[in-house]
Amino acid sequence: MIFLRRAALAAALIGVTAVLPPAAARADAATACPGGFAAESAAATDPEQERLADPRTAAFPERAGLDAFVRRFPAALCGTRDAAEAQRLLKAWGEGLWMAAVNRAQGLRPGGDLPAADDRPLYWARLAMTVQLGRWQPGFPVDRAALRSGFEDASRGLTANEFRGTPGVRRIFVSGFDPFGLDAELRRANPSGSAALQLNGRRTTLADGSPAEFRAVVLPVRYADFDAGVVERAYGPRLAAGPRSADMITSISQGYPGLFTLEAWAGRARSADPYPDNARALSGGTREHPVTAPGLGSGAEFLRTSLPTDAMTAVQAPYPVRLNTAVTEIPAGGRSPVDRADGPTPGSRAVAGGGGGYLSNEVAYRSNRLRLELRPGLPGGHLHTPVLTGLPSDPAQLTGADFERNESEITAEVVAVLRSSGPPASGRR
Repeated sequence: MIFLRRAALAAALIGVTAVLPPAAARADAATACPGGFAAESAAATDPEQERLADPRTAAFPERAGLDAFVRRFPAALCGTRDAAEAQRLLKAWGEGLWMAAVNRAQGLRPGGDLPAADDRPLYWARLAMTVQLGRWQPGFPVDRAALRSGFEDASRGLTANEFRGTPGVRRIFVSGFDPFGLDAELRRANPSGSAALQLNGRRTTLADGSPAEFRAVVLPVRYADFDAGVVERAYGPRLAAGPRSADMITSISQGYPGLFTLEAWAGRARSADPYPDNARALSGGTREHPVTAPGLGSGAEFLRTSLPTDAMTAVQAPYPVRLNTAVTEIPAGGRSPVDRADGPTPGSRAVAGGGGGYLSNEVAYRSNRLRLELRPGLPGGHLHTPVLTGLPSDPAQLTGADFERNESEITAEVVAVLRSSGPPASGRR
């Protein structure tokens, strides 16, 4: 069992290229574990995990070469002896899954016939592993919520993902999102997540000739995770002063058809109901009755971007890039929402930023609220990508030429927009 545990941990850390012993690979996890695994029918699942009942969800990690993580994860759980070891193992496997997806997106880890930069295999592999974690019945007490949170953070790039801190190299931190709207179309991808995978750890040259390094995370589309501080956990370490802190932050999400938008304003309100998150939860806020996102305390109703928008909107192909100054507000003394094309008016209450009243707006508000608290001189803001289209009409086909071309063009332009962000970092670090 000790050998099995070490092999599983090594497999996670090197992208599951290690091979477990044949007997262990064939072992039934329910008999190999002291406590076993709960039956699938008896295991509690959340609405997001329920979508795994569709057999197409298993095809995404299989066709990307990430299915070994899902297959071998139960045996790894069985090898743990106590809660502390389980916590370490979950972190290691989460980081291993993240790096396998990053390496695949960047052409460093071949596997499967799906496009290298496809963000969907990571999403569905992670979700399948959270179900296995929920079914696991260890022979010792564990904090399941903490174990899942630790695994999620690690598999999203929130841990072991620091900038190198090379002097003179500009450090740009970005976040993307999981696929969403999956009840309407299970095959949906999110180009912001794909861009994050392609950018993480990448060194490039900015438009002004200066070197830059990117680090990235992929965030969940769940209100509960935002309430629990996932944005602050992601951005906080990158905003702390020091040689490995960011020089610029940009949250990224999927936005409008046919164009990129840099959002001039982020609002502190949630107002997207009746549109649910991936867990089918609602925010409680509507256009007529917006609500303040939990955990924000007091603060400005709207925060303005500090990104170099003139330089970033110079990129215009293949999609136009626009600065979006629109907001929705309830004017001072008023009761009804008003759409403004040129930003908020004094004393108004936020209903929606330029990106609406959903989580894309909220990540921009939360990250830039933190930026203003910790590093007020830092450039920061939000970039919306075009909507990714082109899925084949046959629901059994997971990908197609139009879909892959559109994804490639969008993510390449994300890089081009960010490369235009200049100026270079100073040599003080």
